[in-house]
Amino acid sequence: MNTDNHEWDFEKLVAVIQQAHDELAKHASRAVNISLTLRNWLIGCYIAEYELRGSDRANYGDRLLGELSEELRRHKLSNTGRRQLYSYLAFYRTYPQIMQTVPAQSRHLLPGNIDSQKMRTASAQLAIAPEKLLESLSYSHFELIVALEDGLKRTFYEIECLRGNWSVRELKRQIGSLYYERSGLSHNKQKLAELANQNAEPQAPVWNIRDPYVFEFLGLKSKELMSESHLEEQLIDKLEAFLLELGHGFCFEARQKRILIGGEHFFVDLVFYHRILKCHVLVELKLEAFTHENIGQLNTYVSWYRQHMMNEDDNPPIGILLCTNKNHALVKYALAGMDNSLFVSKYLLELPKKEEMQAFIESQVKEIGDIK
Repeated sequence: MNTDNHEWDFEKLVAVIQQAHDELAKHASRAVNISLTLRNWLIGCYIAEYELRGSDRANYGDRLLGELSEELRRHKLSNTGRRQLYSYLAFYRTYPQIMQTVPAQSRHLLPGNIDSQKMRTASAQLAIAPEKLLESLSYSHFELIVALEDGLKRTFYEIECLRGNWSVRELKRQIGSLYYERSGLSHNKQKLAELANQNAEPQAPVWNIRDPYVFEFLGLKSKELMSESHLEEQLIDKLEAFLLELGHGFCFEARQKRILIGGEHFFVDLVFYHRILKCHVLVELKLEAFTHENIGQLNTYVSWYRQHMMNEDDNPPIGILLCTNKNHALVKYALAGMDNSLFVSKYLLELPKKEEMQAFIESQVKEIGDIK
């Protein structure tokens, strides 16, 4: 919109504010994502250089990434787990040409002996310039693409991501649906591409900023960004207090607890430890009607806790799923891996009654406001 025109009215005022917001949000999103992507690429670059030239590298051998991760975490550097460091190394090796995109003010961060001629050669073989990739894709996009072993397949998904402006979730879905393989077998590739993008989820600046990698890079807490709405946050606040006030043995442990499953981050709304049952209790709140995907997700969390967080003298963890739609609430318990009926009965005796939970949720929804 042209703001040079001196004829203003209220409609124009709203329109220019919206335009300024949208454009600057895109700039901010792009700048943050590029910085994070370059940081991760540089970490991979440094590790590769150390493996080649480190004077004491023989002291670490296969333990290098584990030891490095522990030390970086002691320095409070975000997203530096062993698996993540391995991903950064793979990212650097897959995209060495990203060196060309490092801005002049950051060139001093590059190792002095890195082979710039090799970088130019690698870039010349690609269909897409590294600058374009860096501007258009977040690091989470790159991580999914790097995991593909075939170079042609990686280029295919790069192109499709750019053409369709795919979100990370959409890219993951398309890879999972074997879009590349189906395209190779299709006689009408253009038609298939149109169908693939017809209902594709586009990425938006706000969701780029909400990427777990991004907000940890910026030093923000998951609680500040992962709540889907103000209503959800209010309900979780009240739910936490409600369970603690019941006197059934709930001890608060975590909120928006981040867990890593198969290379993807998930967040459990509330985590308690039950001192009577001697187990973890996971609570998930969904501002929607019940779906089987909801209970499947909660069961996944419960199974993960059983494998990774359960101590020898603990009982298996359990989950409570709260689904709500308008003035109706549904409560389900996820008792993963429990086949002993007496054991299950003991759990249900100590947990809040479903009717009690339903009444609480419905009353709070009415008090705070209807769910859209």
